[in-house]
Amino acid sequence: MSSVDRAEAPIYASLIEERGDVPAEVRRVAEQALREMDRAVDFSDVRASAMRW
Repeated sequence: MSSVDRAEAPIYASLIEERGDVPAEVRRVAEQALREMDRAVDFSDVRASAMRW
């Protein structure tokens, strides 16, 4: 959150100070889950070996 945002939303800024930046944490966890999902459903090796046959 920039200083301009904090000036415009002091309640939000104080909540972040008290509880942490929950939206940022949710975003980080979601990005991690997407990376893990991409690895879990990566069938590029299967397709490559099938093309060799």
